Amino acid sequence: MTAIKKSLLLWLCLQGLPLAYAAPPPTQLSDAQRYAKRCQSVAPQRTAKPQGTMLWGTLRDWNTEKTTEERVSVLVSADLAPLRLADEGVKALKLEAGRLTASPAGRGVVGTVLQGTASNGQPVEVAICGAEPSAEDPDVSWYRIQAWNAVAQEWENPCVALDRVPDPRALAVRGVWDASGAHQDTPGKLTFACENGAITKCILWGYKPWATRGGQSLAGLHQACTRMARADYCGNGRSHTRQNTAIDMYDGLGVSARTVEASAEWDPARASFEAAWAPDGATCLSRTRDGRALATILQECPDRFRTDAPTELDGGDRCTARRADVKPDTALLRNLSYGAPAATAAPKQVP
Repeated sequence: MTAIKKSLLLWLCLQGLPLAYAAPPPTQLSDAQRYAKRCQSVAPQRTAKPQGTMLWGTLRDWNTEKTTEERVSVLVSADLAPLRLADEGVKALKLEAGRLTASPAGRGVVGTVLQGTASNGQPVEVAICGAEPSAEDPDVSWYRIQAWNAVAQEWENPCVALDRVPDPRALAVRGVWDASGAHQDTPGKLTFACENGAITKCILWGYKPWATRGGQSLAGLHQACTRMARADYCGNGRSHTRQNTAIDMYDGLGVSARTVEASAEWDPARASFEAAWAPDGATCLSRTRDGRALATILQECPDRFRTDAPTELDGGDRCTARRADVKPDTALLRNLSYGAPAATAAPKQVP
């Protein structure tokens, strides 16, 4: 055999080594094997890169290195019944305010496996691995959840971890949010809203969708807040903000009032009016939060806003662009922000 042929044969053998030693695909587990692995913390917490601006606060894809569109999620909803697995005698779960209870009463929810759905419509199972009553609100419980990653054959926390919340939990919230950011109050379905997402943040800011204030439901304010938190001006699910951007918000019901005194977290002198908000997006805006030209928003939803004349609101707020189909003063919520994204975090933050 010539030296050239020997070299070629050696090269071919070396090229084949990775194939010969490639890891076999994960073995498909039976239901019993799969459920036995739940809530055991066998998989590391994954952090999506980039984090993006989140509605649900969940991973966009189990492959966190994959570039994905911001309006997708590995878990967007779960069914209260029928249950995939539960303690003996538990037939279904009930969602009362912000707490899950077992039906019939007197039994626990931890260990229950629910049928969930990803944003692409694919089924995904979700297990409740822990329940922690909120110390601040008796109507709310925090849940530690895991979803079944069928590719890795492991249970994983679907919530995105951030530096400030490295081990995120979830709240149980009635209904479903779709890719456009719209909420549907679908009977029998709930959203596990993760700690670093806008749905949960708005609840922590006081806009609990199951609550009322002065006889008025806060559901609309909560939905308007999810649009505001992500700077979703067009109401199409696309955000126009950056992580850790400081904002100040205020509403007509007095849940949140405009901040007038400076602190280490917020300087009213640096802030100016940004936008007014309804459940389906901004009713009017003065500028963008992330500094992009206002024209880019007008191009994104060309039939939504008009700029023929500025609109003056009470309190000195002034709109540069206003909705063509609704009056700006019908907004439920307004916000201030700095002219450029803030470098430091604030108590009220957007993802």
